[in-house]
Amino acid sequence: MIIRIKVKPNSSEQSVEKVEEGYVVKLKSAPEGGKANMELVKLLKKYFNLEVKIKSGFTSKHKIVEVFD
Repeated sequence: MIIRIKVKPNSSEQSVEKVEEGYVVKLKSAPEGGKANMELVKLLKKYFNLEVKIKSGFTSKHKIVEVFD
């Protein structure tokens, strides 16, 4: 399954919210050194309880993520 993610780094909380366009994910990490991407993958793995991989948008707030069934 391919999903669209909008990431909001430097938030005060972690959350995953389903919206019409895909998902909005709030992360506590700063977008430097890949920390936010690692936190995103870890959070989505927990949310979907499945394996997750970022397909595109490694340096963008808008990402395409693949969730493996």
